[in-house]
Amino acid sequence: MRSAVWWGVAALAVLLAAFFSLAPGIVERSMNRVVPTSELARRFPAGKPPFPARIDGPVVDLHADTLLWSRDLLTRADRGQVDVPRLIEGDVALQVFSSVTKTPRGQNYDSNDGDSDNITALTIAQLQPVRTWGSLLQRSMWHATRLRRASRASAGQLRVITSAADLDTLLAARAAGAGQSRPVGGLLALEGLQPLEGDIANLDRLYRAGYRMGGLTHFFDNDVAGSMHGRAKTGLTPFGRQVVARMEAMGMIVDVAHASHAALADVLAVARRPVVSSHGGVQATCRVNRNLTDAEVRGIARTGGVVGIGYWPGAVCSTDPAAIARAIVHVRDVAGIDHVALGSDFDGAVTTGFDTAHVGLVAEALAKAGMTRPEIAKVMGGNALRVLRAGIQPLPRTGPAR
Repeated sequence: MRSAVWWGVAALAVLLAAFFSLAPGIVERSMNRVVPTSELARRFPAGKPPFPARIDGPVVDLHADTLLWSRDLLTRADRGQVDVPRLIEGDVALQVFSSVTKTPRGQNYDSNDGDSDNITALTIAQLQPVRTWGSLLQRSMWHATRLRRASRASAGQLRVITSAADLDTLLAARAAGAGQSRPVGGLLALEGLQPLEGDIANLDRLYRAGYRMGGLTHFFDNDVAGSMHGRAKTGLTPFGRQVVARMEAMGMIVDVAHASHAALADVLAVARRPVVSSHGGVQATCRVNRNLTDAEVRGIARTGGVVGIGYWPGAVCSTDPAAIARAIVHVRDVAGIDHVALGSDFDGAVTTGFDTAHVGLVAEALAKAGMTRPEIAKVMGGNALRVLRAGIQPLPRTGPAR
């Protein structure tokens, strides 16, 4: 009898070990897919990066959800779309890593409530610390810890960026290096401000953990603002207005990707610093609910901010680099070349036509669309660097009049 019990326990242990080691990878493979278009598959059958793109400046991507998944950032993976080896292959200087903390079950672009959560099951299956199982704040704190640990283990290859000085040091090191020796920067962002858990003091905790950009909402309305995908789709709440003001003061960039049209309008009305839409598309080239109208693009530009264009069908109605280029060209034509950037949404449960090692394909598509090399350099990274460098610097404190 004891033997049968022992064997039963052992079998259960084996099954659990198999589940926890295999299930997260299986889930990610089904959600973060690279499916090259027929032309790309023909040109690059081995999946090698096509060329070192001739870009007159650094490459910056404003949004990837890689920290959500239980992969070693420093090891080239056979799944997903971003890791440090592939960032180096793509000659990417800076990757903004977002913290995804909650997504509704059966989420869609049109209407979701916040009553369910897919991420809880993933945190447990990935054996994340128990404190993350029930706290959205702790999930973001864990993502920050993961990035810092990867940086410490990278021997200088991955550097966490929290200040303009960090950014300048990174770019100087890249200018002095070549190829595999050029370091990559990682900057932390929040995908929705639900990790605040209703307490503005948690914004300071997240800032101290390294977060320098914050999306107001994700796929559901929260206590800061309405989402483009929420039920009510309301504007900024009174709490949200306090949060936006505090973010601008401390040097945390306000990101309106996923924010409802009403919330975006409210932000543009009160913004004192450049606003970013880190990842998405425009209604003019892809009429999807979450994409920006021309008036919204112009409004973001008036703050001095940028619109990051994504690479997946929900952003550009295709996975072809030509579709990405069409959206970028449209933003240039509507708001000016200084207000458009890259925002892949890699590893965000999206299907794309290439991974970050092949980001040079976007530069190639822009050249085919008639952009000049100085324009391409701004799109591929120059514009994003300008906004990030300025936006992560705290506003000067002003004391009482004397």
